[in-house]
Order: sequence, then structure tokens, then C-alpha cells
Amino acid sequence: MQKSIKRNIFVAATYAAVLLLGLLLGQNYAEEQGSNQKTTFSSLGSNGNSDKLQYLVQLISENYVDNISVDTVQDEAIEHVVSRLDPFSTFLRPNQVLAKQETLEGSFDGIGVEYFRLKDTLLVVGMVSAGPAEKSGMRIGDRILKIGNKDLAGKKVPEAEIEKLIRGKKGTAVLISIQRNGQTLVNPLKVIRDQVNVTSLDASYMIAPKTAYVKIRRFGHKTADEFKQSLIDLRKSGAQDLILDLRNNGGGFVHTAIDLAGQFFKEKRLLMYTEGANEQRQDYYSEKPGEFGDGRVVILINESTASASEILSGALQDLDRATVVGRRSYGKGLVQEQFDFSDGSAVNLTVARYYTPLGRCIQRKYSRANFDAAKYMTGFDLWTLDTEFRQKEMFTTSKGKLVFGGGGILPDVNIPIDTNETSAKYREIYHSNSIEEFVYDRFTKHLPAYSIENFISGYHLPAAEFDLFISFLNTQKRIPVNVNEAKNLHDLIQSDIEALVGRYYFGREAYYKIKNRRDKFIEIGLKSLGYQMPKV
Repeated sequence: MQKSIKRNIFVAATYAAVLLLGLLLGQNYAEEQGSNQKTTFSSLGSNGNSDKLQYLVQLISENYVDNISVDTVQDEAIEHVVSRLDPFSTFLRPNQVLAKQETLEGSFDGIGVEYFRLKDTLLVVGMVSAGPAEKSGMRIGDRILKIGNKDLAGKKVPEAEIEKLIRGKKGTAVLISIQRNGQTLVNPLKVIRDQVNVTSLDASYMIAPKTAYVKIRRFGHKTADEFKQSLIDLRKSGAQDLILDLRNNGGGFVHTAIDLAGQFFKEKRLLMYTEGANEQRQDYYSEKPGEFGDGRVVILINESTASASEILSGALQDLDRATVVGRRSYGKGLVQEQFDFSDGSAVNLTVARYYTPLGRCIQRKYSRANFDAAKYMTGFDLWTLDTEFRQKEMFTTSKGKLVFGGGGILPDVNIPIDTNETSAKYREIYHSNSIEEFVYDRFTKHLPAYSIENFISGYHLPAAEFDLFISFLNTQKRIPVNVNEAKNLHDLIQSDIEALVGRYYFGREAYYKIKNRRDKFIEIGLKSLGYQMPKV
């Protein structure tokens, strides 16, 4: 009897969520993703079917046999309904909304430190330049023993709890006990929490004579300004050509992608347009002359290049403004708008499809059967591509180049998948954090006595260290690696270790400078511009 009552309540709540979703769909929304014109729903009305929802909530709260969180039931019902629409419409709880905002805003209140859990100790492996932690005297290589009154050394404190201890309101103080070079500091460091700004550009430097390289991690609110400033600086350094790396960039704000694309044109050009059942066609153009309107451009993409990254890649490919190098992109051609509720939760609702300047919709096909699997599967595994549809969706650019619609951005120069990189053995090693454990345990005792330039150009992992890493995998991590597997994975693992050592010593940009020394994408990108890959 009780089971039946609970099932009926869930069905009723689901029905109520359908009504709620109907109200959502009937609201006006902002013109594009990322707009500040968000709608907050604090009331559901007082007539028609909305009365049923209010009455149902009252019935449950006043009459149900057990204590039950009505909010939780309602949230789960809404989440279920929204998940049935498409793989990208989602219901976000308040903490998820906050996390998303912090990621795209590129700022949060905290101390600006990056740590790695090494043998039940938190090792400081990175800090935001001029951030609160650095100002307090903290250094890379310090081990965090205690935060406030919470002992951390030798204890497996959950990550969520550590985050709560570190994060806090701007202006508040936190005491952090530190061990440095094997000695515990007499007095804990007093760190004053502040707004921490994190750039969305992972690297920006001259990779070859007259050629710049920029790696963008995501498309946030500040990305366009950061990118424009990087172009100005690179121009001063002699950049005439550009390699723009959008690999593993999952997107972000649509308006940011438009702003970035506009930097590559001298005149007004159509960059994309959107349409939906409840949205008329909206065209988006480049505005004033961009900072890189006359240089050659290569864009690097892979199967994890998605959404806003595909808008940028597709626009420059359609308008013959860039050579796209790599592997077919993810294929997300849908635009979401965030609708906020008064309790801090929100619905990210798909409101339109976007199209490239030539009219390509690059959304991969998806089916309802894949919905339930979506939470367990990623990227390539989720979609089924209709090859015949792709072949029919052919477009010709003004210079006679064929481009395709119907499933991601197909690169102009394709790079086959590296079977070593996609092998089950390498994925097991990579996701086990074994490389980080090995590097941070062996290479963090003393900072190097040489410059970043000498390190990047001259450092190579000794063969004996590689052998020690393989032994570490076999004995301590219990990841069996035979002689043949070690030989096949040697170059890949060597590059990973060298790059991580460089990142620890010299920061995030050093990581990419070192990884790029043996990167096939970089090699092909430089070759398309007429340059040879520098020898290492």
C-alpha cells in the first residue's frame, strides 16, 4: 500500500513538472545564450492547471504519512522531464548553477591555489599569480597540513570538504599550516580570501618565426577580451600567422564565439544564424575590423571540440578564412538558454539550432534510445552518424572548397586517430593519476637552476626515469605494462611526464610549450603554413 502511494505521488509530481515545463516554454527568453536577460520564476500563477500543482504540494506537505522533502521530489520530476527533450537540456540545482557560473565567469572567491593529493598530503602544485595564497607567502611545493582547525595530513578528507574549507567570502581569513622542505613552519600562513581570476587562455606564445599559437580552454565572459589582448601582444612580437588550438574546448557563451570570430575579419560578415520553433531567424555579424583581419589562420579541432568552438571553426571555414586541421568535431548545433528559479536552481533549455554562414547545421543525430545512456557515455560514443545524410549536405565556399553539414565540423586536413593514445592501456594509466603521482613524488624536491627557455628546449626525460615509471606502474599501481606496451607508449608517456614537470616548475603555459614539441596536430598545422616542426 505504501509503495503504491509513493508511486502515485511521483507520477503526480512528474505531471506537475510537465505543467511547470509548459510554463517555461511559454515564457520569453533572451536572444542568445549568455545574455544577462534571465527570467526568474517565483510564482506559477493562480489559475487553470497551475492550481493543481499548488494544491498537490499542499496535500503532500499536510497529509502524507511520512516526512518527505517536497522540493526534492519536485526537482527530480523536473529533471526527469527535461532530460527527455534532448541531451543538452538540463536541470541544474543551486550548487551546479554556481559552479557553472564560476567556470564561465572565470572568477570565484577563494585563495587561488591548486593542489594534488600525494600520499594523503595536499601538495601545492600551482598558484594564481598575485593571488591570495601567493601574497600570504605560500609556495609551490608546500604541503598543506591543516586548514583552520581541520587536520589534513595523513587523513583522507573528501574533496568537497576541502573545497568548503578553502573557499569563502571575499575578505575573510583562513589559517593554513604548511610543511616546507620537510620542516613544519612555526606559524601558519594567514590567507585573506579574495576574488580569484582564472584566464581561459591556456597558452599564448610565438611557436615559430612569424607564427603565434593560442590555446583556448573555454568561451567565458572574459575570453574575448583576453584573446584580443593576446593578439595585440603577439602582433608586437611579429606574429603574421596564427595557430588557434580549440581541441577539447567544450564551448561556452555564443556571444563570445561571435566576438572571437569577428577578430579575423576586416569587414562586416555573417558569422552564424539561429532558428527555432519559438525563435525567428536571428543573424549574427562581425562588427568593427578585427585585430587579426589579414593573417593566415589554422584552427586545430578534435572530437571534443564542441558548441561555441564549432561556431567559430565553422564560420572561419565557410568564409575561407582558416584551414581547419584535426579530426571531426563533436557535433553540437543546439543553443541553450538558462532560466532561473527563485530557489537558485535553473533549467538550461535548448531554444534554437545554430547554422554556419553557408547554412550548415552541424548537430549530430541523436535518438531517444540514447538518452538514458547519455549520463554514462561521452562524446563519440553517444551519437549515431547518418553517413548518407552527411554526403547530401554539401556546400561550396566562395573559393570552391567543399564543406559538409549533418554531424560536426569536418576538417580540411584530417589527422588519423593515434591508436596508442586511444588504447585501453594508456587510458588506464592516464586516468589513474599515475603520471602525476610519479612526477610529484620524484621531481618536486628542488626547483631547477635553469631558465624556462633552457628547460623547454633542452630537457628530456632520461631513459632510466622512464624505466622507473614502468616499474612504478607494475609494482605500486598494479597496472601491468609489458615490454611491447612500454615501447609503444614510450613517446606519449615521455611527453606527458616532461610537460607535467615543466608545468610544476614554470606554470601552465610551459606545459603546452613542451607538449607541442611532439604534437602531430602542431606539426601538420605548421606544415600547412609552410613551416617545419622544430627538432627536439
